[in-house]
Amino acid sequence: MKRIMFVCTGNICRSAMAHHYMQKRLYDLKRENEIEVSSCGTNAVSGERSTTNAINVMKKYDVDMVLHKATNIFDIDIENYDLIFCMTGQHKNNILTYFPKLKDKVFTLKEYVLEDVKNIDIDDPWGYSIEIYDSCSNEIVNCVDKLLEKI
Repeated sequence: MKRIMFVCTGNICRSAMAHHYMQKRLYDLKRENEIEVSSCGTNAVSGERSTTNAINVMKKYDVDMVLHKATNIFDIDIENYDLIFCMTGQHKNNILTYFPKLKDKVFTLKEYVLEDVKNIDIDDPWGYSIEIYDSCSNEIVNCVDKLLEKI
């Protein structure tokens, strides 16, 4: 089974949305036994819940994130994952600073799924309006859909 990790800062918005959306799509596609999906944050407070806005925007994709709990990157064994998808270049750099052996497994989500991408970051919606969260979720969903075609 392939193991995939999504990474952002707090693991309460972006990586959580990617994690739970991909999990739902794998289930819908009857591929849930092929790929294990997780998420974490470089500065996450383990156990913290997703933001209300993240939970609400993912409902339009029939994704329930109410029970999501954040996980700090140092509370997992990230070296056991096959692919690690970061929301920004800074997250990628942080991981490679702490775990240099992972250099062949770590990508930003956008650089992995999009060709000739100029902006490799998915901006953090934390603290912004529901409209910003909606835009962020659309970007994540589009990237995860492309990822599912690729793997």
